[in-house]
Amino acid sequence: MTTELRVLDPAEWDRWYEVLALAFGGVQEEPEERRLWQDLTEHDRFLGAWDGDLPVGTAGAFSFRLTVPGGASVPAAGVTMVSVAGTHRRRGILTSMMRRQLSDVRAWGEPLAVLTASEPEIYGRFGYGAASYTAHATIDTHRVRLSVPEGTDAVRLRAADPAAASEACEAVYARLVPTRPGMLARRPGWERLPLLDPAGSREGASARQCVLAERDGEVVGFALYAIKPDWSFAGPEGTVVPHQVMALEPAAEAALWRFLCSVDLTSKVRIHSRPVDDGWQHLVSELRRCEPTVREGLFVRLVEVGAALEARTYQAPVDVVFEVADAFCPWNEGRWRLTGDAKGAVCVRTSEPADVELSVRELGAAYLGGTSLLSLAAAGRVRELRDGALTEASVAFGSPVAPWLPHGF
Repeated sequence: MTTELRVLDPAEWDRWYEVLALAFGGVQEEPEERRLWQDLTEHDRFLGAWDGDLPVGTAGAFSFRLTVPGGASVPAAGVTMVSVAGTHRRRGILTSMMRRQLSDVRAWGEPLAVLTASEPEIYGRFGYGAASYTAHATIDTHRVRLSVPEGTDAVRLRAADPAAASEACEAVYARLVPTRPGMLARRPGWERLPLLDPAGSREGASARQCVLAERDGEVVGFALYAIKPDWSFAGPEGTVVPHQVMALEPAAEAALWRFLCSVDLTSKVRIHSRPVDDGWQHLVSELRRCEPTVREGLFVRLVEVGAALEARTYQAPVDVVFEVADAFCPWNEGRWRLTGDAKGAVCVRTSEPADVELSVRELGAAYLGGTSLLSLAAAGRVRELRDGALTEASVAFGSPVAPWLPHGF
């Protein structure tokens, strides 16, 4: 029987979501988590694959605005909830959903599609490149000291109920969104995500707690965190688990990290999904004892090459012709001349000789400034055709701060 793709009917959401849940192990989510995702679902942007009256595949695309180098907020489709039933693998269902979805994104006028990947290799086939990375670490607070900047002691910290403090925390988050590529402006309803704290997902940790950082009565930072108690024969060995730490100034951020590293009855702070250039790395006395690791964060796919490259600015002047390969979205194939600087850019089709040859996947990886075109060339994934063009493009595409996706979707 031929599989049919169709836009998700709200009345079919529960059956559709069961396919997704089974594909990710079949573990039932807490009711509050399931309800949040149901409320956030934009049904006209979600697809279902159906074998007769049986749902066998899922794919969605939230409507986001993504910060790009230069600070602009660009429409982007947040690809999410992608799955195919185990009984229907290797029938082309995933490929057909991805092709339909990218055509829809193009029709919606969104030049970018972004996602987080449970299996990155899958999405590389469809032109998604790893454009940001996240740092993970464990601070041994018994052996690592923090050296904080001047003014830290002037920051006032106070405990707050997470729900009651939500508006103040969201205001801090909103002010930070334009400052770092990869951050997402939160649409109405998404302020519920940081507060999502189902008891069944805490893995022995406490309910989520909040501390606000204030200066002159204004909230200038916050930390959402939990505490996972543990004891050995020698005494307490609990772990502090930060969920979000954000601040508008270095002293406030240092005050928050100092607080997290000094919680009673704990000996570790387990850091998860932070920017790779995060300031805490320069507060600690010995970074090596924190055992930092890095993994991919946000994957970017240029849906409209010209519009996407024009939407951002460039930290150095650039005038380069790219030969772009994109078999999955053939409207992107061919030569594109990019001219731009810190004030703006123009990217148009051209018949001029190519300077740099690459696929749309590599353009996506470099787009936010977190992956160097030179490093991709060193791996054989980008080819220079004009001497000096690759260095010119690589420097221009860079970002003064590392791109970072602060939360999943």
